[in-house]
Amino acid sequence: MAVESPTVESLKKEIAALKKQRGAVIMGHYYQTADIQDIADYIGDSLALARIAADIKEKVIVMCGVHFMGETAKILCPDKIVLEPDSEAGCSLADSCPAEEFKKFVEAHPDHTVISYVNTSAAVKALTDVVVTSGNAKEIVDTFDKDAKIIFGPDRNLGNYINSVTGRSMLLWDGACHVHEKFSVEKTAQLKAQHPDAKVLVHPECTNPLRLLADCIGSTAVLLKYAVESSADKFIVATESGILHQMRSKCPEKTFIPAPPSDSTCACNECAYMKLNTLEKLRNCLRDMAPEVTVDSHIAQKARKPIEKMLELSSKK
Repeated sequence: MAVESPTVESLKKEIAALKKQRGAVIMGHYYQTADIQDIADYIGDSLALARIAADIKEKVIVMCGVHFMGETAKILCPDKIVLEPDSEAGCSLADSCPAEEFKKFVEAHPDHTVISYVNTSAAVKALTDVVVTSGNAKEIVDTFDKDAKIIFGPDRNLGNYINSVTGRSMLLWDGACHVHEKFSVEKTAQLKAQHPDAKVLVHPECTNPLRLLADCIGSTAVLLKYAVESSADKFIVATESGILHQMRSKCPEKTFIPAPPSDSTCACNECAYMKLNTLEKLRNCLRDMAPEVTVDSHIAQKARKPIEKMLELSSKK
């Protein structure tokens, strides 16, 4: 006899009971599925989740995002148990910057300060002077002297954007996010022509031609805030489609249209890694207390300093 799959409501009840039993807190990124966003105790972008993790009181953190987010939480909270629903939930951007190759790149430019995007492995963070997110990258880069020599990695698009708005010439690692690079400039322009009253919201990990179409460029949190506060009632959104759930929840009277990727078979652009997490896997990880995120203690000690430097330099506005 076939076993019936659990319903969404039954899974949510199990998760709530297990969370209470384990003394756990569930943290979710904006790019998670709507079901996970709705059940999370905290929802946010990478910067918000890092801040929350640094101050969390619970002894068990379930990080519903991708692996580097779990590593960041573990680095900031070495005495806590950090779980992730699916250990295969990686990140194409982090993968584009192998630690050994980045180490050679850094060693070839010993007079440069190293700024790394949070979307990197713990081993890359350990080679870094200060970590940034898309939400605070400009703010932190601006704390350095105008003539400072800086390596910025791994996202070339974010680095190019920060160079353009700060007038700098940071040395960029040649990495990128496969989701944000996949948006179609032509199709987004066509959408704008069909909806001339729509505001175009673009994540800075997108390519420059797409950013040129934008009314607002910013992190997921910045784009969400803009949508909430704008007097406009229609938006074309060029970032991972998970954020649309929060936008529609907070602004039910407004219309949000996902910017299309180059793949003509898809109407929206999703991160396959983020979507590996499911309610059933979330239930299982609380039940089994696995998979658990671990970080080598030597790497964690080195990686903690640039993360804490980020939190120190970044405003809490």
